[in-house]
Amino acid sequence: MNRILASAFALALSAGTFQVHAVQAQTLTAVLNADMRSSNPGVNRDDNTDTVVLHIVEGLVGYDEGGSVGPLLAEKVDLSQDGKTYTFTLRKGVKFHNGAELTSADVLWSWTRYMDPKTDWRCLGDLDGRNGLKVVSATAPDANTFVMELNAPNALFLDTLARTDCGGTAIIHKDSVKADGSWDKPIGTGPFKLGEWKRGQSIQLLAYEGYVSPKGATRDGMLGSKRPLVKEARFMVIPDAATVKAGLMAGSLDIASVPEIDAAELKAHPKLNVVTGTNPVRHGMIIQTRDPVLKNVKLRQAIAASIDFPELVANVTNNLGQPNNSPIYMTSKYFGEAEKQGFKYDPALAKKLLQEAGYKGEKITILANKRSTAPSFNTAVIAQQMMQAVGINADIEVLEWATQLDRYNKGNYQMEAFSYSGRFDPALGFEQISGPKDKQPRKVWEDPEALALIDKSMVVADVTERQKIFDDLHKRFIEQVPTIFTHNDVDIVAHSKRVSGVKPWMSKLRLWEVGVAN
Repeated sequence: MNRILASAFALALSAGTFQVHAVQAQTLTAVLNADMRSSNPGVNRDDNTDTVVLHIVEGLVGYDEGGSVGPLLAEKVDLSQDGKTYTFTLRKGVKFHNGAELTSADVLWSWTRYMDPKTDWRCLGDLDGRNGLKVVSATAPDANTFVMELNAPNALFLDTLARTDCGGTAIIHKDSVKADGSWDKPIGTGPFKLGEWKRGQSIQLLAYEGYVSPKGATRDGMLGSKRPLVKEARFMVIPDAATVKAGLMAGSLDIASVPEIDAAELKAHPKLNVVTGTNPVRHGMIIQTRDPVLKNVKLRQAIAASIDFPELVANVTNNLGQPNNSPIYMTSKYFGEAEKQGFKYDPALAKKLLQEAGYKGEKITILANKRSTAPSFNTAVIAQQMMQAVGINADIEVLEWATQLDRYNKGNYQMEAFSYSGRFDPALGFEQISGPKDKQPRKVWEDPEALALIDKSMVVADVTERQKIFDDLHKRFIEQVPTIFTHNDVDIVAHSKRVSGVKPWMSKLRLWEVGVAN
């Protein structure tokens, strides 16, 4: 939304004239801080894109609240004795938004499309063998059965299918694409259908009256009861946090993720509730280790030693967050004593390391954005001050989020104040940042020994053995400093008291099982 539109919207909110509620009381109005990039599951995506699209589409499996994977469009999943063949039995009675019944032929068509490089699916490299795991065959022996065979046992195959950045490996109807194969719009099986998308302004979701929930009496992550309780839901694109706060307080917006600084004021408002939750999203600063300056590990160690993490995190979270330098999030069962040992704030050591690195005052640019619900800019500003205090010539370049994301995907940066979407299993958390940059420029950590350990963690099932692997990876990560994680995200959602069923989870607003009182 440009400044003129934002100003006009703010005036409408303050005057109480925003028309969504006036038109239809059964409309739920939520907020995105930036528009979705596309409606194509797992393609040209970011967290906002995933948030919207996963209301429309579903995959064979999904995550529950605790981060375990369970059947979604599948009724059950059977694994062969050798650990390589997965047989998915589909739920009966599921229909696409166009009324067509879901069959295994649709699953096969969707999978074939994802595996076509022309689709540019985000997760192709995770399943075509480039990162070790390869689906060697996918077949539909009958209308209700889909079978996938792997090249080797992999403990995280289902997690990969369930990942939100993969679009949940959504099963879509073939009419989602045009005759020439180009993308049109998603025809999925989710609780909402895509309505009107006014780019840069709003995204309309319409309740799918024919929706059939997976098993479960209550909402459970992406599983369980997922009923659409309103006729229409609308995501408004509002980058400015002050405008969002004004809309919530005026009653013209129903639900929004809000920054920590606004939580206390909104909680005190008589017509609003504020709910919080923790999640595995990780915030921090990524480093281009192939940069001529930053390839020096002692310089990276100096940067880490220059940062007072408790002070930084307290400032960017309004005292609601806690420092965590590990790629493993704090509420994971694998977050143990080793993972608690992070970077140490030591300005004197930072100066010593700069001398040993032969640092001559070269400028280091930190890319950042000003999204209202991400700490990118504030993190960059505070880190810059701390780095400058020990003699590091740190600069900040502020970009629009889409531009910054493109720079990340191309590996075109020195440092970025950046956030990674949630990964429940530590193996996927490490894999998210690790890999060969020649093949995947967005990857940050490419130490061969670390990559081998990550591969091993994706096959090993024993919890004790996996813990040893993750402890080793954490120690290597802290020593090599390919990225500086600062903290895990705190979900803070404000909503009107006339709205029920709001529950933060994975930094994504879920509008199913959410109702609005007249």
